[in-house]
Amino acid sequence: MTSAVSHPYEGPDTELRVAADMVKLSLVITPLLITICGLIWGVSGATSSAYAIALAVANLFAGAAFITLGARISPSAVMVGAFVGFGARMALVLFAVLMVIESSWVEPVALGVSLIVTHLGLLAWEATRVSASLAFPGLKPTPTRK
Repeated sequence: MTSAVSHPYEGPDTELRVAADMVKLSLVITPLLITICGLIWGVSGATSSAYAIALAVANLFAGAAFITLGARISPSAVMVGAFVGFGARMALVLFAVLMVIESSWVEPVALGVSLIVTHLGLLAWEATRVSASLAFPGLKPTPTRK
């Protein structure tokens, strides 16, 4: 007797859509944050800020990928992907920072501030756009104009 295993989740990959939206938003804030860090800390501040923004965006996108992969397997896999993925991603971010922190092009304060501001800013911005209601379990629909 064989049983067909059904896909536990049907529908669009909402997590990846949210991550893609955060990437688009990061393109808006990147020039502003890099310019501010460049004005305060010079070229090393600007390059540190750019590196931090790239790390943050990659981290958030990887988180969405872990959750999407888990959603394709089972609800338990979503939890494993979220928790294990978070720990692994934070370790990779720490490793990426420690690998460059002593470099001449790095301004540690600009790197830290940009990393924190980008993570929290993108998450906070996206939290205002994502609906957690049962009516719209993914992204809020945009109102149609007549």
